[in-house]
Formats: sequence, C-alpha cells, structure tokens
Amino acid sequence: MEDHILDLLPQEIASLLLAERIQKYRIDQLLNWIYPNLIIEPEQMTNLPADFKKKIIQIFDFRLPEIIKKKKAGDGTSKYLLKLADNNLIEMVIIPNLGKTTLCISSQVGCSRGCKFCATASLGLKRNLKVSEIVAQVYLAKRILKDKKLTNIVFMGMGEPLDNLPNVLKTIQILQHEKCFSFSPRRITISTCGIIAGIRKLAESDLKVKLAVSLNSAIQEKREELMPVAKLYPLAELKNALLSFRKETAFRITFEYVMIKDFNMGKEDVKALLKFLGDISCKLNVIKWNEVAGLPYKSPTNADVEHFMKAMEKLSSAITYRQSRGAEIAAACGQLAGNY
Repeated sequence: MEDHILDLLPQEIASLLLAERIQKYRIDQLLNWIYPNLIIEPEQMTNLPADFKKKIIQIFDFRLPEIIKKKKAGDGTSKYLLKLADNNLIEMVIIPNLGKTTLCISSQVGCSRGCKFCATASLGLKRNLKVSEIVAQVYLAKRILKDKKLTNIVFMGMGEPLDNLPNVLKTIQILQHEKCFSFSPRRITISTCGIIAGIRKLAESDLKVKLAVSLNSAIQEKREELMPVAKLYPLAELKNALLSFRKETAFRITFEYVMIKDFNMGKEDVKALLKFLGDISCKLNVIKWNEVAGLPYKSPTNADVEHFMKAMEKLSSAITYRQSRGAEIAAACGQLAGNY
C-alpha cells in the first residue's frame, strides 16, 4: 500500500521523490499545491507535467476523509462526521468565538479510557488514527473556512491523544513545519485524561505544544468514580509527572474541570482542588457538564457555578469559566459519539 501524502513530512516526501530522480523544484511545486494552496488532487495541479502526476499517483495516496454529515448550532459551532477509508467514523468540530476559530480534532476512533461523563467512552476503542487521518481534519477545516483563518487546534475530540502519541507527535511536526501549515506551538493544545507515561514521553520529545489535563476532581476516590484511569495513575503520581513536565516547557499547564451538580462542587472539592493546584504554574478552565442521554449526572445551575467560582477565588492561578459551545448539536465537550 502506498504512503498517504499527509502521513509524511516534507523531507520524507522529498527523499522518496529524489530517489525517483524527480527534480527538486518539482517537489517544491507539489508541496506548494498541497499546503499553501490546499490542493491535494494531482489532476488540479495545473503546472505539473502529466508524467509527474502519473508518478506521484503511483507512489502516494491522496484521498481525504469524506464529510458525510454536518450540523450547525445557533452559536456558529459546526460539527462534521467524517468517513475514513475503512468506513470507520470520526468527528471534528469548528468553533468560532471572539475573533478566534478553534478546530477540535479526534485522535482515535472511539476511546478506551471509559470516563463516565463522556459519550465517546460508550463507543469503546476501535483503533488509533493514522497521521494522515489527523492532519486531514485540519486540511478539511481550512478548506471549509476558506479565507477565514484557523487560529487554534485542540486535541479534544474523540480519543485519548497520549494513547496514540507517536502519530500525534508526528502530526504536530507536520502542522508546525514551515513548508506545511506553520502553526505556532502556542496555538496547539493536547488534552489528556492523565496518562503519566505519555506525559513523560511528551516532555522528552522536545516538541513545543500546550498540555491540558482533564482533572474533574482533586479527591482520589471521586476522580476514580468519574475516570477509571485514575486507578492506574493516582493523583499524587500525576501531580509529580506534571511538575516535571512544567520544568520542560514555557507554557503553563491547563487543568479542565467539568462541574457536575451535587458531585464535585462542594466545600471539600474546592479545598482539595486549591491544595492540588496551589504549587503548579497553571490555568484552570471550568465548564458545566454537558448532558448526555443515559448518564446519571446533572448540569449545575448558573447559581451553582457562581457559588463555585466565588469559592475558587483563593486560587492564585488564572481561572476561567468556559461557556459550552455547540451543546445543542452534541458537539460540546464530552458529547462526541456520532449522534446526528
């Protein structure tokens, strides 16, 4: 099976084509079509000779996932269901907000981590996404947006990114490469449920990227109830790994806290959270739980949120209440499960 063109860094594409005695300027033309011009179909590359097009079609796969469904919310958030070459389905979400446009991308078909509040967990894990399948989500989003700039990319869609770390790391290399999308490290965030081995490997990779951790409780027993991964990676061990990670990056760690009524918003929850975050250079994002049919949790009221935020004012780090986007089309955090 031929390599997909989006699986490869520019130097890897060049190496394969130079071995075929292709002139370097032709390779540069090819890359210019694919990335700056967002033309991946060889037949549309008008300044390439027919024999070169025939050659690259033999060497590379150029197919993109098919957009088979789209939903748009009143707030402008759009959710897309993509069909992969093997007929598996994934989702991506485009979120416009206050002059920024964020793309939420998937890294796996389903997820194995079983977080109790997340709809994707109900799917189980089918497989990891290939590099090309992750890059293709960015590719498609940029085509959809046309002249409107894509400003941020978050690995917060379906799957646990650190369970597919080699492919996620190479994807980020491609996204940041000057001959590809030249994305700033400040504009790319990997979100994890707390895979310690993956956090350490990410630190060792020397790749510049932001890290977000889905925390949801700083009380071990409660976190285990919500997130089975906490039994494998207890809070104390997770914190040590994050303190080590923080030494290797210029970016503060972001903690994500899904507020669930009558579960993780009480006095003891606030006290534990303040203690856990107190000595970490970080940001805390809090968000209401987005209701998922069949799950036993409740979303807090605005008064509940106001009370929780007031109690968290003692935190020395920045805290942000993030409004859910796209909840009406099941496109918000924790809702991605192919429901249209």
